[in-house]
Amino acid sequence: MRRALAVALAALVAATALTACASDPMPTNVAVAWAPEGRAAVLVTWKDANAPNRITIEGVLSESPSYVKYVAAGEPNSWEIPTSAFPPDGNYKVAVATGTSQGGVTSKLARSVVFDTDGPVQPSAAGATPLGRGVLIKWSVPVAPQDFTPNDPLDVTGKHTQKYVPMIGRPGQLLRDIGPGTTSTRQVIKSIKPPYVFQLRTQNEWSTRMGGQVLGLTSSINAAVPALAQFSVPILVRGRVVLQQVGCEAETPCVQQRATPAGVPVVVLTQVTPGSRWTPAAIGKTTAGGHYDIAVPTGGSRPYKITVPAYTKAGIITGPSTSKPAYTRSVVRIASAGFIGGETAKKRGTSVTVFATVKPAMNSTAMLQSWNRQTRKWVNVKATAMRRGQTALAFTAGQAGDFVYRFVIPGAMMFGRSMSGTITPQLALHIR
Repeated sequence: MRRALAVALAALVAATALTACASDPMPTNVAVAWAPEGRAAVLVTWKDANAPNRITIEGVLSESPSYVKYVAAGEPNSWEIPTSAFPPDGNYKVAVATGTSQGGVTSKLARSVVFDTDGPVQPSAAGATPLGRGVLIKWSVPVAPQDFTPNDPLDVTGKHTQKYVPMIGRPGQLLRDIGPGTTSTRQVIKSIKPPYVFQLRTQNEWSTRMGGQVLGLTSSINAAVPALAQFSVPILVRGRVVLQQVGCEAETPCVQQRATPAGVPVVVLTQVTPGSRWTPAAIGKTTAGGHYDIAVPTGGSRPYKITVPAYTKAGIITGPSTSKPAYTRSVVRIASAGFIGGETAKKRGTSVTVFATVKPAMNSTAMLQSWNRQTRKWVNVKATAMRRGQTALAFTAGQAGDFVYRFVIPGAMMFGRSMSGTITPQLALHIR
């Protein structure tokens, strides 16, 4: 019973106090505008009968910030609220009432119209283009989102309502401004080398956003190139690409980071003749972990080197790198070898023709050899002319037994470099 009575008395006292608080006249004509000195503060004005006032900020579908300002009686009916007191990206009103910090609010609240504190529109994409010893960076900005308080007194209109401050971060250094704020959507940076990170501090009258990032990367590449290759048979060139990039956190020095992404372009270069320019022989891209495995068509003996070309894509510009040259010696390739007609068993006294075809289609002299079972050595049978990569020898099978033949193919010269010769597989023939 005592508790119920106490609650009832408390409610009665609160109702009486509320009536007392609202006894003074309410201020009128509460208005907001930008303060004269730029847009660093919001100027609030109102009218009343020279009473003390309390100023607060109310959120409209947004949380109200904890801002309170008391203006004494006799002071001007105006006050500048720093823009930093307004949370970004919200809708707010400024409320003015009669009251003091000791006596509390003694009138109803008078409110300004609703206004927004929308921050700047962050750049959606940025890209870089090499420009001599520097780089040209461009960025794009999407259309601003819908304004739910159109034409409020704090709206800033015009084409250039926000500025972009270019910033650069290098390993071991803080992210820093490299120029004043600009309304342009492009920036030329002279004499800059990767690794670095470029960012934009985009700002308007209410807040600041970071965006429009471009990473300037360095690259390094290693390669494994086969020492020998059969003429016109592709070789596999393998290796790995490692990139170095820069990462920056607020108020701390930027750090250099290792990256091995997929999709980095890789070009295999070759020098067809001694002293000639290096030309592309094959292209490829890295896979996960920065690895690459590229099939390279072969010709004559020649050196190869693998390069990561300077390339750009959205938000990235990568510096070039090249592996050390590695020499691949070509070997004459046996295209086919055997006996005309495909028969490996013949009657004594019949004609037999043994042949070989090689690549490249060269002109030379081959040597037909047979296996001597007694001496267990290969012995020369006859030198045969090779024309356009083909050689053959016809003979009469004069003795019964099992015989084994092979052609020894000499080396060759192509594009000023030597190729290694080769030997055909063993060619077995049975004479009955």
